Amino acid sequence: MIARLIRWSITNRFLVLLATLMLSAWGVYSVARTPLDALPDLSDVQVIIRTTYPGQAPRIVENQVTYPLTTTMLSVPGAKTVRGYSFFGDSYVYVLFEDGTDLYWARSRVLEYLNQVQSRLPASAKASLGPDATGVGWIYQYALVDRGGTQDAGQLRALQDWFLKYELKTVPNVAEVASVGGMVRQYQVVLDPGKLATYGIPHTQVVEAIQKANQEAGGSVLELGEAEYMVRASGYLQSLDDFRQVPLMTTDAGVSVRLGNVARIQMGPEMRRGIGELDGEGEAAGGVIVMRSGKNALETIAAVKAKLKTLQASLPKGVEIVPVYDRSTLIERAVENLSHKLLEEFAVVAVVCFVFLFHLRSALVAIISLPLGILAAFIVMHYQGVNANIMSLGGIAIAIGAMVDAAVVMIENAHKHLEHWEQAHPDQSLEGAERWKVIGDSAAEVGPALFFSLLIITLSFVPVFTLEAQEGRLFSPLAFTKTYAMAAAAGLSVTLIPVLMGYLIRGRIPSEQSNPLNRLLIAIYRPLLNAVLQGPKRTLAVAAVLLLLSLWPLQHIGGEFMPKLDEGDLLYMPTALPGLSAGKAAELLQQTDRLIKTVPEVASVYGKAGRAETATDPAPMEMFETTIQFKPKDQWRPGMTQDRLVEELDRIVKVPGLANIWVPPIRNRIDMLATGIKSPVGVKVAGTDLATIDRLTGEIERALKDVPGVSSALAERLTGGRYVDVNIRRDAAARFGMNIADVQSLISSAVGGENIGETVEGLQRFPINLRYPRETRDSLEKLRTLPIVNERGERLVLSDVADIRVTDGPPMLRSENARLSGWVYVDIRGRDLRSAVQDMQKAVSAKVKLPPGYSVSWSGQFEFLERATAKLKVVVPFTLLIIFVLLYLTFGAFDEALLIMATLPFALVGGIWLLYLLSYNLSVAGAVGFIALAGVSAEFGVIMLLYLKQAWGERIDKGQVSVDDLLDAIRDGAVLRVRPKAMTVAVILAGLLPIMWGTGTGSEVMQRIAAPMVGGMITAPLLSMFVIPAAYLLIRRSKKARHATQAPHMKHA
Repeated sequence: MIARLIRWSITNRFLVLLATLMLSAWGVYSVARTPLDALPDLSDVQVIIRTTYPGQAPRIVENQVTYPLTTTMLSVPGAKTVRGYSFFGDSYVYVLFEDGTDLYWARSRVLEYLNQVQSRLPASAKASLGPDATGVGWIYQYALVDRGGTQDAGQLRALQDWFLKYELKTVPNVAEVASVGGMVRQYQVVLDPGKLATYGIPHTQVVEAIQKANQEAGGSVLELGEAEYMVRASGYLQSLDDFRQVPLMTTDAGVSVRLGNVARIQMGPEMRRGIGELDGEGEAAGGVIVMRSGKNALETIAAVKAKLKTLQASLPKGVEIVPVYDRSTLIERAVENLSHKLLEEFAVVAVVCFVFLFHLRSALVAIISLPLGILAAFIVMHYQGVNANIMSLGGIAIAIGAMVDAAVVMIENAHKHLEHWEQAHPDQSLEGAERWKVIGDSAAEVGPALFFSLLIITLSFVPVFTLEAQEGRLFSPLAFTKTYAMAAAAGLSVTLIPVLMGYLIRGRIPSEQSNPLNRLLIAIYRPLLNAVLQGPKRTLAVAAVLLLLSLWPLQHIGGEFMPKLDEGDLLYMPTALPGLSAGKAAELLQQTDRLIKTVPEVASVYGKAGRAETATDPAPMEMFETTIQFKPKDQWRPGMTQDRLVEELDRIVKVPGLANIWVPPIRNRIDMLATGIKSPVGVKVAGTDLATIDRLTGEIERALKDVPGVSSALAERLTGGRYVDVNIRRDAAARFGMNIADVQSLISSAVGGENIGETVEGLQRFPINLRYPRETRDSLEKLRTLPIVNERGERLVLSDVADIRVTDGPPMLRSENARLSGWVYVDIRGRDLRSAVQDMQKAVSAKVKLPPGYSVSWSGQFEFLERATAKLKVVVPFTLLIIFVLLYLTFGAFDEALLIMATLPFALVGGIWLLYLLSYNLSVAGAVGFIALAGVSAEFGVIMLLYLKQAWGERIDKGQVSVDDLLDAIRDGAVLRVRPKAMTVAVILAGLLPIMWGTGTGSEVMQRIAAPMVGGMITAPLLSMFVIPAAYLLIRRSKKARHATQAPHMKHA
């Protein structure tokens, strides 16, 4: 069938060339419209429910909001994990869905179940869905800096909240603009409890009076003359004086008591749960651009920058917008680096083709097919929605060498056929139909086997497609693009390549012997092969020993999920002990930012403590997140690397109470979404009792600190929060005519400070906050003597109706699938992930005893590594079976298919040794490299066996079937066709070496994929060029011996 397709293509060569032109135009169109990004979107499909429950402690939030929500969301179709976070005044519920779930379908299902549970939530709890964005949606961050000194923190935050935020929301693909830092201005009504008691005004009466004084109403319309006038009654509070004039009551003497008589009215900052700081110079307001899921990051960032540039002119004089995180820099750097690598590979492959063939136009056949195959891959990428990123472009990069293999072998075979024709027809010129027939015969001779070998390379990536979750999303773009490129190469090899050969392989074709490189290869290979054929069993034994020797480095190679990707920026994410106040957090944040800024390579430092105003950031006040932008590398000190910078920063930033963790920004957000863990490794303890969980996480922390390679281990403190418990005595409250709600209302608003409304000032809205003065509530004794006036006008103090004491409690609560959990964050340095976690598991098993009902799970990148390893153990053998079936279909002989399969382990030898020599850990990226190597090695074996069978077949046709004839056939098939085999190896190595010597963004990942292939392509050809001929000799000898013994029996019968 393949041979017929080749001949059809030659017959209809005009149509083939026309189709090629159309393919090229379509490919260029697709390349121009393929989105660019740094990495594939690795995040799970997620829907976030954020519920505000103002003034409530974490335990109350957990019991009344988070627990009902998480238990309900467990029933949502497709939900695989439900995580709950209960903070002071806020609840976050993350619903993570199975792969392939449509985001908007998931949001509609969550909204449906949220409506079901809404009636079980408290009346003052307000639940809403988070943005339709992923965990890596934070693509751009900026800070507002006042160079003129005319704007305070509240004014800068107002600029962000009421001007920049809404303008930036109009940018296409922006899902949310989250404000962070600065001060939110509020009108503060500070009541004097003594004066309230004097006038006998209950607290609830003040709340009602302010709310009634802050509203507007319409009075329909009036017709005056021939015009219609709309009636409105204005009543919004607009100034501090407006508040002071709010009437509360009239005394018996007819005197009006106003709010200003019993309260101090002032503008002040709202209580903060998030702080921003820039360069150690002081607090700064800013914003985070959150991109909508699945959109083009580079285009979105460019649009945001353009919008900010136009908005800059509308800001007050001296106020500047300073970018503090910009992912487009990483995207452009990564794509540019891989684009350069592709061009380098083109150039090197072209040089290799010319050096071996010594014929420029023949080399052009292979070179022209390369960009066409890549354009074909981009067509499918574009319509499938695969971005051009490090992984997808990397798939093309590692395929380039293998893509031209078929063209190289076909060209070389055409050279042979043309050379034989010229020898058979001296003094004649090969033209017209006869020339096309020779080209067609040469292509048809090797085309079917080459097509199947490319198909084998394509199918060898089936295991990568079966990877799940984050590892699947990371490597599937690479597998897709490599598959598309190889499929395109296979198609071109049996359609376009024969046509191009007919047009371009003309003029004087240099013979193989005229090329000095070919003569050198034959001179080296021939005596070695003769030695092998004299002792084939000895050769197989030596090969087996070499294979066994590779077990030693394999045992000394560590394991990791993925090598660290140099994103250019860095996150400093220490965790402080719980109970940290906003003031202390701001102080520590500025202190650490100043220390970081002392490093010469640091360009800017933007620190965040607590959370931004977005559902995508469930961070407590004690969690710091400092974004560090570095200067261009040409401005770094000589010999400085990012690893050395991290070591230097870790030495400089030593602050008591902070455990340092340094992570890349994108990697961190992906990990936190997938597992909730911000460090490379995390330990989760799940159970029912917080005190027990807290004790167990503390024991695990102490056990892990002694494990070699653990640079830090920090257990979240679950009981370190400080509480003032007000236990209301029901009987005492009833004697004064008060119920539980009356006392709780006083505590939540007067003591805690409650927002009871908001002012409307044009487009801006500012909250109205009601509370008692700080001096009346800054000690337990003052709280006990806090004056209260009940509805009957009676005076009492808080201790008359409640007992007040200080206790410890949870600063926040986490749950996973409705079970309370505590986490231990672990950072590892100087050691591979797999062995470190194995030692940690042993330490925990030996030193920590779990009570019944409690469980420990290991999370973070280790979880991904284990899942990927388990999947590959199942799928790789099945894929090898498919490859075996294809080999059997190619050769039609069980023993020959088995021979090629038997050589695959020898290809792994070089890959294993090179990983060991380069001190690379075996990661999922490395496993992908070995999978790719297996396909290429199989192709090499197919080409070798193809030439051996051709040479032996020619001998059989001539009746030369003795053992000596067999040896001569093997020598001819192996030695005289050394050029195509050497070219096959050379073009693959030429395509991989630019990746190995690269240093740009993305090189870390691509080198781990390329290293096994480079090592394998050094040993696999060497072993196969000797092992396959030796094994083929033994197989043919055995068959001849069986035939010789069977013939006499048949004759006798």
